[in-house]
Amino acid sequence: MKQVVKMIRKSDIEKQYMRMLELELDYELATLYDAMQQNDAKDIVRSKKRLAEIQKELEVLHVYA
Repeated sequence: MKQVVKMIRKSDIEKQYMRMLELELDYELATLYDAMQQNDAKDIVRSKKRLAEIQKELEVLHVYA
């Protein structure tokens, strides 16, 4: 029984983390859009890097989901 509860809690935590990553993804896309509108190369590179990191994290979560 304890294992079932532990698995459910882990699943809930993973779902919350995925939701947080999806919100961060939306925010970072908006940041990238703003940087592109302002032709800010530094922020464009930073946003693209963070978007790649978020994508990798989401891919890992989808493999284990």
